[in-house]
Amino acid sequence: MFPIENYHYATSVEDAVQHLAAYEGTKILAGGTDVLVRLHEGKSGYGHLIDINGLDELKTISMDESGTIFIGSRATFTEIITNDIISRNVPMLAQSLLTIGGPQVRNTGTMGGNICNGAVSADSACAALVYEFDLQIQGTEGERRESIHGFHTGPGRTILQQGDLLKSFVIRPENYTDFKASYIKYAMRGAMDIATIGCGAAIKMHGEEVETFKLAFTVAAPTPIRCPTAEKTMKGAVISEESLKRLADAVAADVKPRTSWRASKEFRLHIIRTLAKKVTRQAVDNQGGTC
Repeated sequence: MFPIENYHYATSVEDAVQHLAAYEGTKILAGGTDVLVRLHEGKSGYGHLIDINGLDELKTISMDESGTIFIGSRATFTEIITNDIISRNVPMLAQSLLTIGGPQVRNTGTMGGNICNGAVSADSACAALVYEFDLQIQGTEGERRESIHGFHTGPGRTILQQGDLLKSFVIRPENYTDFKASYIKYAMRGAMDIATIGCGAAIKMHGEEVETFKLAFTVAAPTPIRCPTAEKTMKGAVISEESLKRLADAVAADVKPRTSWRASKEFRLHIIRTLAKKVTRQAVDNQGGTC
């Protein structure tokens, strides 16, 4: 028997927000790939649940006339992966989501849950950082937008407050137009394991020189991170073994890997340096979509 004290099936976004605000620590049930596992394991803190599976408005994926992309927080990984708007414009997002679990997990899990549970290993986080997602959030005081930069505040922690419900992710056209991008997940068992290190890059070229470069990592610090020191080294550079070595050297200043049962700090740093070079090469070579 699961230790559920209160369960509510939300009938609207406003209804969900009201019930989220009523009990501190209330968890949202959408895909359930995280919450139900925690319940099955007998974890505490899952006694109050708000089920949002009836809120179909949170599943929409669309693009407006300006080229801004909206992804509903309840859209499953599979729905995002197979969507034409995503594959044409932000294919690295689909690439990263394909590394999550198996088909059963991707068919039910949501990117909203993947980002909002605050996991430092979230496979969607690198794409969110390099495409610079905004998050459309409904709270008790109305709707607001927050940047993905600073959204994660520590392992398992985000800026979401009691009563907040993520409605959608917003990707502005200036953050994906003319970029090429790639994602690499290093894990012991590939998609069926969480990332030992995740790495994503997006690059915009001006001729043979790098105009804009973005590099992000998961499991390289207490939160998913961008790498400003490493990014600066690539500004105006020509892609070569020399410039990629400078990149690998510079990224050490941005990351704070730790030792765990999965990998030592030293091994993680080796993987980080290696992936920084590899993902950059792949981003340059990647001709998929408009990236």
